[in-house]
Amino acid sequence: MVTLSSLSAFIVIVIGLFLIPGPAVLLIAARTAESGRKAGIIAGLGIATGDIIHTLFAAIGLSAILMTSSLAFTIVKIIGAAYLIYLGLRSIIEKPSDPHSPNLSSKKTSNPYSQAILIEVLNPKTALFFLSFLPQFVHPEQGSSFIQLLILGFIFVFLGLIYTTLVAVSVQILGHLAKRISWLSRWSRKIIGFIYISLGLKVLIQSR
Repeated sequence: MVTLSSLSAFIVIVIGLFLIPGPAVLLIAARTAESGRKAGIIAGLGIATGDIIHTLFAAIGLSAILMTSSLAFTIVKIIGAAYLIYLGLRSIIEKPSDPHSPNLSSKKTSNPYSQAILIEVLNPKTALFFLSFLPQFVHPEQGSSFIQLLILGFIFVFLGLIYTTLVAVSVQILGHLAKRISWLSRWSRKIIGFIYISLGLKVLIQSR
């Protein structure tokens, strides 16, 4: 099973990661502004469904790798750590803009649930994130890696659903607040960037 220390660190880091609004959050904000809070909440459910799919694929794939070789699983963790370091450096260096936000101009009348699922499932960056992030908190010696990956993934989905619901409910308030404290986005990206790098370095050092 997942250790308490790993679980606590995982939850803290996930909550911190939510500080950076990504395409999913922008989708919810847009759908809420266009069609109301209900549409935004439904879109959040669609994103959660997409993340569940990513969790299942990650758990199945990574567990298969571990069954093949513990060395291969370690290599996957190291590659994932390197990818997290890359994400961290990019978050620190890049300006606070999101060129990858979803194009919503022609989808105002589409079903928010199915639209959100498609955007989340078909986003290769989300798949890479799950494959690189989840293994950093898995300890095969503590029990089934498959179960640990599922637990971590579903916790991520649950916390994400709470977050997207809050965004849908508070989108107007958050919009006014963001205009007043525009510096927050810039500094939050740098903070999360350092979190990514620290996590990646921690795993690389432990793997030596």
